[in-house]
Amino acid sequence: MATTSTTGSTLLQPLSNAVQLPIDQVNFVVCQLFALLAAIWFRTYLHSSKTSSFIRHVVATLLGLYLALFCFGWYALHFLVQSGISYCIMVIIGVENMHKYCFVFALGYLTVCQISRVYIFDYGQYSADFSGPMMIITQKITSLACEIHDGMFRKDEELTPSQRGLAVRRMPSLLEYLSYNCNFMGILAGPLCSYKDYITFIEGRSYHVAQSGENGKEEMQCERAEPSPNMAVIQKLLVCGLSLFFHLTVSRTLPVEYNIDERFQATASWPTKVVYLYVSILAARPKYYFAWTLADAINNAAGFGFRGYDKNGAARWDLISNLRIQQIEMSTSFKMFVDNWNIQTALWLKRVCYERVSLSPTIQTFILSAIWHGVYPGYYLTFFLGVVVTLAARVMRNNFRHHFIKTPQLKLLYDIITWVVTQVAVSYMVLPFVLLSIKPSFMFYSHWYYCLHIASILVLLLLPLKKTQRGKKTHEDVQLSRSKKFDEGENSLGQNSFSTANNVCCQNQEVASGHSSLKQ
Repeated sequence: MATTSTTGSTLLQPLSNAVQLPIDQVNFVVCQLFALLAAIWFRTYLHSSKTSSFIRHVVATLLGLYLALFCFGWYALHFLVQSGISYCIMVIIGVENMHKYCFVFALGYLTVCQISRVYIFDYGQYSADFSGPMMIITQKITSLACEIHDGMFRKDEELTPSQRGLAVRRMPSLLEYLSYNCNFMGILAGPLCSYKDYITFIEGRSYHVAQSGENGKEEMQCERAEPSPNMAVIQKLLVCGLSLFFHLTVSRTLPVEYNIDERFQATASWPTKVVYLYVSILAARPKYYFAWTLADAINNAAGFGFRGYDKNGAARWDLISNLRIQQIEMSTSFKMFVDNWNIQTALWLKRVCYERVSLSPTIQTFILSAIWHGVYPGYYLTFFLGVVVTLAARVMRNNFRHHFIKTPQLKLLYDIITWVVTQVAVSYMVLPFVLLSIKPSFMFYSHWYYCLHIASILVLLLLPLKKTQRGKKTHEDVQLSRSKKFDEGENSLGQNSFSTANNVCCQNQEVASGHSSLKQ
């Protein structure tokens, strides 16, 4: 296993052999640890108060390209090609339609690379390949194109509050564009961030609060001392350590593939099958917890990711966090699980697809998610089932939830039942995502008699599709409304950053001044 070939550097091959892990995975982890140290150095010695934005952009970009070259060799050129051509499209096409052309090109280029990687190089291997970073770059390219389109072409009254807050009012320079796409903090594992937040961080305006005045210009409201990210970084590194330990120990003893073992399926009882399905998928998640939390810690270590202060005055470093582990594991609905898993990708899907299409936005969003993830058939089986499960879960909630919230005892019973159903349903749904191929996926489905497929379809056919209180909105409208509230609330990367920080800052001024706040 440790002798797996890599397109990147083989300098760490002895370490790969020692820990019995593929060389590309070792390269990835070591480069991320190097990025963590570089982030601390970047915040200490290249702080915005000590050097210019130009230098910060140049250093962040060069370090990012070096890490990409170390991990992926000359395949890292794909990052520059995809970014460079997209930038040319933005400049040549113009702001009216560039978001459409950039979307088609970036997603198409990513798909071509994924096809070549999967069907030419290493089908079925969970290697840290160059298409992974390209997925994040594709998100950034399409997000920025939409934000420029919103800021330079559409009228403010046509925009949602979150779109207005994220809108970019000028075309970025080539250096700014490359720095945003390829900086060392996020080139290997992301997460996605808005262009406006990134530029604000580079220019050193992340710890100030700005608010639009009567003249439409941003006016400084208040300042605080710059908060330290050290405690947030340490906490996230502890989560990384626990996740890595869990993955290297427990996960290896609970292989997901055992769910389709013929002998296990023939001899095990149904409770045993259900428990093993849940536990094996649970054991597969820590590797994502490790990668995403480490990526978040790297950005925080550089000083990026501050999102204001909570009601107790504590600094919040979750601006670009990609997951909330506790909420994921305690999810009592499919929506709650999705809202807390891969948060930035969910926001990207909403902003570039769900809010911008008029026909079946839920279905189109799931299709885009499947295409973006890659070309393995298991991805499409998971996401197409996800459409049906999402609609069925919505109908079930609308028909039954109000019966169980009348007393605390009934609410507790409802939460327990929905937690069990949600965790088992999610495990059933994502198993093909892990198995990748069609044959093992349908083997699993047949062993389980397609129970979730059938149950979801029966729910949609037999239960009434309740209207909203106004009786006019469809369920798609309701979902969009909820999605907007979600975006403008806990997980907003744009306008909410203004309002949250401003509110906190004003509250603290009344009590005691002397702290600083956030401008996003």
